[in-house]
Amino acid sequence: MYIKRHIEEAVLKRANMKGAVVVTGARQVGKTTLIENLKPQIPKVSLDDLPTRRRAINSPSTFFNITPPPIFVDEVQYAPEIFHYIKILLDNSHNKGDFFLTGSQSFELMKNVTESLAGRAGILELLGLSLREINGEVWNKPFIPTLENLKKRSTNKTDLRIPDIWKIIHRGSLPELALNADFDWADFYADYIKTYIERDVRTLTQVADEDSFYRFMTVCAAMSGQLLNLANLANDVGISVTTAKRWLSVLKTSGIVYLLKPYSSNAIKRAVKTPKLHFLDIGLASYLTRWMSSDNLSIGANNGSFFESFVVSEILKSYTNAGKEADLYFLRDGNKKEIDLLIHENNTLYPIEIKTKAEPDERDIKSFDMLDDIKGVNIGEGGIVCLANDLLQLDEKNYIIPLSMV
Repeated sequence: MYIKRHIEEAVLKRANMKGAVVVTGARQVGKTTLIENLKPQIPKVSLDDLPTRRRAINSPSTFFNITPPPIFVDEVQYAPEIFHYIKILLDNSHNKGDFFLTGSQSFELMKNVTESLAGRAGILELLGLSLREINGEVWNKPFIPTLENLKKRSTNKTDLRIPDIWKIIHRGSLPELALNADFDWADFYADYIKTYIERDVRTLTQVADEDSFYRFMTVCAAMSGQLLNLANLANDVGISVTTAKRWLSVLKTSGIVYLLKPYSSNAIKRAVKTPKLHFLDIGLASYLTRWMSSDNLSIGANNGSFFESFVVSEILKSYTNAGKEADLYFLRDGNKKEIDLLIHENNTLYPIEIKTKAEPDERDIKSFDMLDDIKGVNIGEGGIVCLANDLLQLDEKNYIIPLSMV
């Protein structure tokens, strides 16, 4: 069974514009399955297969004589030698959509794409399943908290009970887990982490101490939804700050974590300049921090920060699935007054607060007044994304927004 991915339209659009389409993303988010279902008529070669990989590495000039384009090359980062020849073929043919390339290890893949295929490839990032995709919804627009968009969204949403929402959050966003309810959750993530560290991390980044890297991932998971503190992170794991910074870059570029940028404004006194750390798959974060059931997670010490990370990742997915780059921030001043999320679009800031409450009120958006002093940008509508059942007006331009409407 294939769960229809909302990024499909963006992939086909890029294929009409560029000679190559590159789909990156974390391990097991469904990159291969996506292209197989979108382009079943073109041949596929996987460089995960060692004989095929050796042929591509040892004789890249003849590799595409045997399997000429249009072609789907999976795990393309294993043979960087072929990128130069893809460039030559595209420059000679000027064809569109001749190459579909996927790879899990985006820190290596993007280096080769940047060096060889600049201007010739459309690049898209596939994240895990969105709540919309899990629910089988067709709504695929980027999230913007305007009343006009929210009204349209309200007719295309799936209502969920709060316990069911926590089950989805805890289960995680990887398609194989979503499709196979009988798969053991803990066993799946144990194998996932082992494969990720052995194949993606150790092979390409020369991380020698796998146990320390595992501890590093665990501490990062515990910090999800919180300000990044590299010094504390390094101290907790017993590594240098330099190593912590390098390892965090590995997690970021391989699609495990997302660093939410702080919004910069001279109008905000002592505004925090440190990013927020968000795990993109809360199932993985829950496993690492040993929240072994959705019931325990929903009432545990991490429930608020994990819910915040989940909402941020869902909003991020709404943009990446539409083939757009999300311009997202948070804002925090020196008095710890904070706006969880700012969506910046068309010179307008849309403020979002994120709460696990089902009945928030005006007190939960008191921090929005920080935006009054910011000049040169419009302040749009906003609201509180929460566990409420219905869309409600909070004040003149802010709304109570059910999670199901993200």
